[in-house]
Amino acid sequence: MFFRFLGFFLSLFCVPHALKADPLALAADAPRLDVVLHDGSTVNLGSAYDAGTVLVYFYPKADTPGCTAQACSLRDAFATLGDQGVRVFGASGDKPEKQAAFREKYKLPFDLIADDKGKLMSAFGVPNFANISARQAFLVRDGKIVWRDTKASTEKQAQDVIAALATLPAAK
Repeated sequence: MFFRFLGFFLSLFCVPHALKADPLALAADAPRLDVVLHDGSTVNLGSAYDAGTVLVYFYPKADTPGCTAQACSLRDAFATLGDQGVRVFGASGDKPEKQAAFREKYKLPFDLIADDKGKLMSAFGVPNFANISARQAFLVRDGKIVWRDTKASTEKQAQDVIAALATLPAAK
């Protein structure tokens, strides 16, 4: 049992940040993938990008302390983000059922992506180990990466996103 816990701890907190991956560069095309949401439905991220500014943020595991703080930060600022035309997607390697339970438990008003095959993590260049991702965030506007945070905060994720939005040119 101890080794199982130790392995989980290392993969969750240490290994994802130690792995090297190249996150998408600023001005790069954002991945236009079909993704599975918490409710089992599918959405095309390209269509979301075409509709306005999108935040795609990655977190290691649903319903863990840091991931909960990160999600609740965005939940609490959801109206402000919405007023700025931002659609929010949270993504982790969890299955849809786990994402749905996490979303319901914390009353998250945005969609959660069940990236249990790791395709979205890979497409964004987010480091992961055993499908547990590093904590990162990307703003997409007009289909391009306009901001990225490769060391995304937990409690201050929304503040960081709002500050980044203030530095960007107005959306078309």
